[in-house]
Amino acid sequence: MIAALRAALVAGAAMMADIAAAEPTYTILDFKDLDGWERDDHIAALRVFQNTCPDLDAPDWRTLCAAAPSFGDAKKFFELLFKPVLIEDGVDMKFTGYFEPELQGSRVPTARYRFPVYAKPPEVRLGQRWLSRREIEDSKALEGRGLEIAWVDDSVELFFLQIQGSGRIKLSDGSAIRVGYGGANGHPYRSIGTELVRRGTYQPHQVSAQVIQNWVNRNPVDGAELLRHNPSYVFFRRVDQVPADKGPLGAMNRSITTMRSVAVDPAYTPLGAPVWVEKDGADPIRRLMIAQDTGSAIKGAQRADIFFGTGDEAGRKAGRLRDPGRMIVLLPIQRAYSLLPEAVL
Repeated sequence: MIAALRAALVAGAAMMADIAAAEPTYTILDFKDLDGWERDDHIAALRVFQNTCPDLDAPDWRTLCAAAPSFGDAKKFFELLFKPVLIEDGVDMKFTGYFEPELQGSRVPTARYRFPVYAKPPEVRLGQRWLSRREIEDSKALEGRGLEIAWVDDSVELFFLQIQGSGRIKLSDGSAIRVGYGGANGHPYRSIGTELVRRGTYQPHQVSAQVIQNWVNRNPVDGAELLRHNPSYVFFRRVDQVPADKGPLGAMNRSITTMRSVAVDPAYTPLGAPVWVEKDGADPIRRLMIAQDTGSAIKGAQRADIFFGTGDEAGRKAGRLRDPGRMIVLLPIQRAYSLLPEAVL
């Protein structure tokens, strides 16, 4: 999965503690209440919705998915079969961005390519805590076991690859290895961006992936120690079944789409649901996206991570995003009304 882990640089576990455990509230809106709805490309959104809707199990979702191909008007499809629902839990909306990193690598270790990308060792079990990042590095517990998928040339980019949860490793012969999330060591994520702010090195608005990478490269000893501040360690698997022109796999095990896929908290927003994004701040976004991913830092009803695509430019755009706004979930009509208190019905 990607998202995961999406925008965790500045969110992190410390930020999660600020999320209130309030009961969610549900407000049904009209489509005319959605700022910019008339101007969006609904056909593009419907295509992305159809990528994952066959995997939805509930009868109401299956019915909508089956009806989608026969609708000649994508906008009417959403307007006639869904209701916009604003789900809130007392915490202000926060949009961040994520991307698919592209690293330079090799199938064999060399003087340049010396940082291994590891597959999950068999003794690591889901839900169980294994060695921390520091313990893995100090004990060399993964070395010499044939777990190396590839070697890359930058430890910081490898760290970010673990945060994003998937990526591409470009090889010198022009080919590439795509990797996806393969598991983790069971330790909680700690944001190194938040740690730099806590130390007074940077102000919150200054922190980005590029800023962190530059700081670590300027301070190699302290930088290596900073990376160990995050005890979480992510393992990978090869993802050979995804064509090069498609996006990485999201939480629904389907390719996600640049600027149309979003990571959400499935405790509030069903995976596969359309969501209307009203991102404020710099470069406002008004767009219908599809909730096709999750992330360890994406917690709360009004919390979302927008997928920006693959490569450095996508990474720069994603790394700058930390904006307010609101997110409205489009739900099947009967499902939407079932969320309201009885007194409202």
